[in-house]
Amino acid sequence: MEFEPSWVEVSQVEIPLGSLPKAFNGYRILQISDIHIGGWMDRDKLSHVVDLAMEQNPDLIVTTGDYVIGHSWTSTLDYAAADFIEVMKPLTDAYAVIGVMGNHDHWTDVSRAREMLQGAGILELQNDVYRLVKGEDHIYIAGLDDISEGKERLGDVEEKLPYGSHTILLAHEPDFADVTSTRGRFMLQLSGHSHGGQVVIPFVGPPVLPRWARRYPAGLYLLGEMWLYTNRGVGMTSPFVRFNCRPEMTVFTLNGPD
Repeated sequence: MEFEPSWVEVSQVEIPLGSLPKAFNGYRILQISDIHIGGWMDRDKLSHVVDLAMEQNPDLIVTTGDYVIGHSWTSTLDYAAADFIEVMKPLTDAYAVIGVMGNHDHWTDVSRAREMLQGAGILELQNDVYRLVKGEDHIYIAGLDDISEGKERLGDVEEKLPYGSHTILLAHEPDFADVTSTRGRFMLQLSGHSHGGQVVIPFVGPPVLPRWARRYPAGLYLLGEMWLYTNRGVGMTSPFVRFNCRPEMTVFTLNGPD
């Protein structure tokens, strides 16, 4: 019980995308989700996560919400936020890091959580888009604010995207893919939120999953023409136990047409 929560798996996932612009063929995106600093996740454990992320040498890093833990901002979170900023800075100095908020970030104090991300050098997409350029080609990274707290504005995001654009969507809650996959605007959605259930019973599955992560709790799914990946996260919420459900960060390799 003590060992598995710290045994971070680096999942390697190839995503076939038939219309991917040529310059992005082989492009590697690292996803980190559900850090939950201030609970089980402390400075030393986060340092291990950052070291492991640096070893992957990706082209881009994305973070999909729940950076903090709890239902209010306490003095403990002040210290944890300072640790988060200091530990994450080497990563954001070396790589572009783009993220979105999760439900715990809103439950604590979203303004202070945003200040923490800004201090750490993470670009938050608050119902916004980012144009990623490589050579003469480009794709878009789109980010929704938290869905379970009613902060997402999918229509606003879509208005900012040119029709026919090649877009990767960051959205904390995976089950919202039932909506986004029908829009024809996104080639891949990256989510977290579920922690994979934290406890997975063999041949049964996770007995407890949060709302908005019950249909697509972990791993890769294809919904129509949109891929969805639900990351199990590197942190935990109480009870601080994992069984048959290692924490993970994910490296995606985008594979376009030959």
